[in-house]
Amino acid sequence: MISLNGPRADPSLISSAIVADRRVTVVAHAEPGPAHARNSALTHVRAPRVAFADDDDRLPPMSLAVRNEHAVTTGLSWVAGRSADWVPESQELTTWMCPTPVGRHAAGDVGPYWPDAQASKPPMGHCVLLTDTRLARAVGYGGLHKGEDYAFLIGVCSRAAGELLPDVVYHRRVHRGQWTAREDYRDQAEFDARTHAWLKGRAERELSDRLLPQAAAAA
Repeated sequence: MISLNGPRADPSLISSAIVADRRVTVVAHAEPGPAHARNSALTHVRAPRVAFADDDDRLPPMSLAVRNEHAVTTGLSWVAGRSADWVPESQELTTWMCPTPVGRHAAGDVGPYWPDAQASKPPMGHCVLLTDTRLARAVGYGGLHKGEDYAFLIGVCSRAAGELLPDVVYHRRVHRGQWTAREDYRDQAEFDARTHAWLKGRAERELSDRLLPQAAAAA
């Protein structure tokens, strides 16, 4: 599934070999914004599990296979791995040791590794997730100008149990044109996105603590 977005989104720029593959669906949206592109892409997904990747990054060999095999054998709703910053010019890779520890996590257990929304971004990246497609659709990406992935990551990890593997499954390309590296990226809109996601995680945990006993009593 390839979802293009923005006024310069042109499907003709994609390799004809990719477009000819019947397994690939290409959609384009003139409206800018990754939230629109990601949520729209989910409507076309036919596989039982889904993972997202940005167009300036890459997946290392076996990235999808390692996560998918683990999801199949364990039955977990999400499986993640580590991310590494990748510099194409030098082929340097620097693994990000995210605050979320390797291992299994019950629903809601990832959020507490993000104690302060103002001080940092979420404790894991959204592109390292392989998620049950139904769960991804239920959560969706926040309809925000930036930081829409924060709410997705927190929503997925709040609603279902999963596991973080020690394997590096995503290479985040480091380059001069990165939007997130610009000095003006950390503005009020980005802070609002972080706060929205952080509050979402807290609300999910509080609701779970309240609703689970009610469900048990009703049963």
